Amino acid sequence: QVQLVESGGGLVQAGGSLRLSCAASGRTFSSYAMGWFRQAPGKEREFVACISASGGIKYNADSEKGRFTISRDNAKNTVYLQMNSLKPEDTAVYYCARGSLSRITTMPYEYDYWGQGTQVTVSS
Repeated sequence: QVQLVESGGGLVQAGGSLRLSCAASGRTFSSYAMGWFRQAPGKEREFVACISASGGIKYNADSEKGRFTISRDNAKNTVYLQMNSLKPEDTAVYYCARGSLSRITTMPYEYDYWGQGTQVTVSS
């Protein structure tokens, strides 16, 4: 069983930065792509960013390009999401997820393990 534990969320003013972390259990972390999703109140869960198993390929949603950066440290079984220039519309619960394959994907159904989420609130 794989467990994913997010941390690093909190309250920040617009224009500020946060770095989310997601620590994964298990020995096969480096074999799978990882992704970040978010869900705002009353809205569907949406894709934020993903990274391939090796870390060599990354992809961001259009709304976050240039502001959010995904990275991973396979030696530490951890994936990160650096968020800069935060906006009030970035307010949501952020979830990390483990892909079922090594390649990147934006589709939630191609992720088989999910963390419990961490709240990010951006004040105006």
